[in-house]
Amino acid sequence: MTDRLSHIDETGQAKMVDVGDKPVTARRAIAIATVYASAELIAAIRNNDLAKGNLIEVARLAGIQAAKRTDQLIPLCHALPLEHADVQIEIHDDHLAIRATCATTAKTGVEMEALTAAAVAALTVIDMGKAIDKTMVIDNLRLIEKTGGRSGHFQAPTRPHRP
Repeated sequence: MTDRLSHIDETGQAKMVDVGDKPVTARRAIAIATVYASAELIAAIRNNDLAKGNLIEVARLAGIQAAKRTDQLIPLCHALPLEHADVQIEIHDDHLAIRATCATTAKTGVEMEALTAAAVAALTVIDMGKAIDKTMVIDNLRLIEKTGGRSGHFQAPTRPHRP
């Protein structure tokens, strides 16, 4: 099994992958997350009527900041020179749809940066909205697309795998 897990050495210990011999390529990743919330909170977000401020903008900025710090949060991630990080949040009737995009030209991919951006944006929604809705749920955090690198293009299926 260790031949399939790049972050595990032959003795079973965790290791950082050596990307020294990999070519530098343009890489891009998109991740999503969904935060389900009450109608009351969705209305407060739409009206920008939260005591803590503009939830959408704060969550967007938190996600971008998290993307830039992914290597400090995920132990075996490489530090990457991000060329682009963006988080967009759409308000729906019963949820917020979060979409994070990250890009770089490097020896390793930006999937974890995009996933971290989406996750932290979702957590920021929870933090800012919990005074109104303590029952919020984060769901569907996943990578939906990535380009670049040895494995090439990946497009997630429309329906994610459920255990």
